[in-house]
Amino acid sequence: MGINYGRVGNNLPSPSQSVERIQLMRARRVKLYDADPEILKLLSRTQVQVSIMVQNQEIPGVASSQALADKWVRNNVLPYYPRTMIRFILVGNEVLSYNSTDRDRQLWGDLVPAMRRIKSSLRSNRIRNIKVGTPMAMDVVESTFPPSSGRFRSDVAESVIMPLVRFLNSTRSYFFLDVYPYFPWSRNPGDISLDFALFRGNFNYTDPATGLTYTNLLDQMLDSLIFAMERRGYSNVPLLIAETGWPNSGDIDEPGANINNAATYNRNLIKKMMAEPPAGTPARPGVVIPTFIFSLYDENQKAGPGTERHWGLLHANGDAVYEIDLTEKRPASTYGPLPLPTNNRPYKGKLWCVARIDANVTDLGSALSSACRVNGMCDILMPGRECHEPASTFRHASYAFSAYWARFRSRGATCYFDGLAEQTVGDPSRGSCKFPSVTL
Repeated sequence: MGINYGRVGNNLPSPSQSVERIQLMRARRVKLYDADPEILKLLSRTQVQVSIMVQNQEIPGVASSQALADKWVRNNVLPYYPRTMIRFILVGNEVLSYNSTDRDRQLWGDLVPAMRRIKSSLRSNRIRNIKVGTPMAMDVVESTFPPSSGRFRSDVAESVIMPLVRFLNSTRSYFFLDVYPYFPWSRNPGDISLDFALFRGNFNYTDPATGLTYTNLLDQMLDSLIFAMERRGYSNVPLLIAETGWPNSGDIDEPGANINNAATYNRNLIKKMMAEPPAGTPARPGVVIPTFIFSLYDENQKAGPGTERHWGLLHANGDAVYEIDLTEKRPASTYGPLPLPTNNRPYKGKLWCVARIDANVTDLGSALSSACRVNGMCDILMPGRECHEPASTFRHASYAFSAYWARFRSRGATCYFDGLAEQTVGDPSRGSCKFPSVTL
């Protein structure tokens, strides 16, 4: 088992302390989202296998120039290898999930050429045991149910996926997949069993086309990718789970994000992946699937919904969010009790988005100005209007956050505002000043 070491936080332990914790947790592998020299030097003192990353913004240069690819390897691999046990170089992160701009789509075309150049540079330096790949999100597959229906997205299947799979097959590398059962379950908690998502074995499903029986959602998602590759003529490219996990907390409108479910998912995941003989999946029984849990820490500066900041096995201070053993040698009976979940069903009712009580007033003023740029959004806060009094930055920001979130939530807006806002079930309206709300 491996672990993802992300650092999108302003309160995280130092790299030195973090590497110590990774060793204490007995993680066999660690995945980085860059090639940080300090961390790579620290890892040279360990037996931890390491995955490093060519970041998305570096891909076009590497794709266009072998000299730049050689420079990347010279700067980020050769000073550390083999003392640091670099085993994977990942080119980009979920590149095909970005498609909103022409530049994003240009990155699609650069992806596999960049991978080829990195691999060529490794060969020229006589490095044979570092695999090159790229992590894909599940959105690369159009359908995951039933698993036998799995097929790649039509907009990338021929132009990107086929060259990618050919490269992986010819270099004996892995298809790196970020796979999160939490997301399909939380979008459809009435249709998908929570037990099925958490490996609790109280529900199973048989694919009518193959006769294969599924006892958990992860296997269903993995096999949909396997069938997608088989449909394209590649049945032997191995899988590696680059990210998986379950959030330990989240916003009120995110069901199932709690410590009980996170501990249950990750403990059962480890049990499955460390089984002897290997469990594999129904389509590939008995096959080892290297797996990285996301993530080492809760990362407080990640944008988006509340769950984005709560995937950690550890709090920012280094304390465990819940007990877990990455080696699967600790008996389950020795774990202490977990807090009972209170949000396994979707919240029904009204929600408001208000300023956090501990938010910095200066930062709130900037966020207020930003939210109020939308035409007419904050007219009600003007002097003489219903919501002007009390004329405090905190109060005005709370109104602006609620108004903005209520108007744009359907377009993906979140109640985050750079960490200054939070959801509440308590109506902040006063008198004639009615705060907009979201009704679930």
